[in-house]
Amino acid sequence: MALVAGFDSSTQSCKLVIRDAESGQLVRQGRAAHPSGTEVDPEAWWQAVRQATADAGGLEDVAAVSVAGQQHGMVCLDPHGRTVRPALLWNDTRSAAAAVDLVSDLGGPQAWAQAVGSVPVASLTVAKLRWLARHEPDNAARTATVCLPHDWLTWRLSGLDTFLTDRSDASGTGYWSPFTGKYREDLLELALGHSVRVPEVAEPDSLHGRFGAGAGDNAAACLGVQAEPGDVVVSIGTSGTAFARSDAPSADATGTVNGFADAQGGFLPLVCTLNAARVLDATARTLGVDLDQLSQLALTAPTGADGLVLVPYLEGERTPNRPDATGSLHGLRLDTMTPAHLARAAVEGLLCSLADAVDALVAQGVPVRRVLLVGGGARAEAVRRIAPAVFGCPVVVPEPSEFVADGAARQAAWALLGTDEPPRWSALTARTHEAEPAPEVRARYATARDLTLPRQDA
Repeated sequence: MALVAGFDSSTQSCKLVIRDAESGQLVRQGRAAHPSGTEVDPEAWWQAVRQATADAGGLEDVAAVSVAGQQHGMVCLDPHGRTVRPALLWNDTRSAAAAVDLVSDLGGPQAWAQAVGSVPVASLTVAKLRWLARHEPDNAARTATVCLPHDWLTWRLSGLDTFLTDRSDASGTGYWSPFTGKYREDLLELALGHSVRVPEVAEPDSLHGRFGAGAGDNAAACLGVQAEPGDVVVSIGTSGTAFARSDAPSADATGTVNGFADAQGGFLPLVCTLNAARVLDATARTLGVDLDQLSQLALTAPTGADGLVLVPYLEGERTPNRPDATGSLHGLRLDTMTPAHLARAAVEGLLCSLADAVDALVAQGVPVRRVLLVGGGARAEAVRRIAPAVFGCPVVVPEPSEFVADGAARQAAWALLGTDEPPRWSALTARTHEAEPAPEVRARYATARDLTLPRQDA
């Protein structure tokens, strides 16, 4: 039995799975927590990798390893490979103004969409580099190498002299083009003010020593759930994402859809929201209940919560691009001011925000046969049962697994086995949920959502 390992270095923790390369059977696993915050010393990730590895019984008998990680994080290193400052994570919004400046500097959103498939927002690495150049010029000047979290961890784990990344993670920087498969060094210099070393973009099925190219977390999740054409994956984690495999790159000048690459040589149009599972956490905390009780409350309220609507922009928002937005509650009356109505409004508001993301993919030509619902938020019964009514299509919920880590392990198996395609592991155990579509819920949400947008633009 040849074993492969996949790491998921996410915002909140590091997960490791070790599986049989041919069958995908889980052999053992480990986990370790990450510190909270929107900037983190990368050394904390390394310590978590070591702890998760020890928790899983080590990697000595593993033939191939791949690392998947949170996208967009800015890791700056000096000429000696030492970190210049704590890494800015994807959810750090201090670079919002820098993103606006960059969009203008290149001639507008269309120019960016045509150059790299995405329009800069606060989360993309290119915007963080511009922020660094403007606010910490000494640190910017010391920066000799810029890499992403998964690149940095692969470098530490492998002991290789060079930095490796893959197409999926590179496509989330804002200075690598999925159209040409090359870095746009002019855009990197536009952001930071000088040229720097960047990781080599390795082929998705390549092996370097015993290390694969790795992947961005969403591309790895797509591998982990073994998504097929017509599947849209909706992930409810710290962030919310909706994405699907595509044979053609995307160039959405509105900036809603990011034209990323996938981890199989194709493309991964993706929409990301800042507010996802923590909307449920915050609502449960407000009501003084746990997440199971929140679900029970939500399911006792009627569809549409009698007109109570929660717009869940609790941490600003990326889609729509409103980094300074706040959440809002509409339709409060004596009869809707109940715990059950608020619980229902929170679940429906979260799902409506993600349904907007799916609509944006459809507008780019992505077919939707069904939604694959994954992530921590998908474990809530109310989310699973209400989702098909909001999305208007069948919703498949695979049995909980570490899908990002699974995808990294599947990539490692692909590289190890030398096959034309990633190995087809045993079919996922999943449950399909169906319900009558509830377009009135989406309509009320859209009205409430749009009430705040002119104020955000003012």
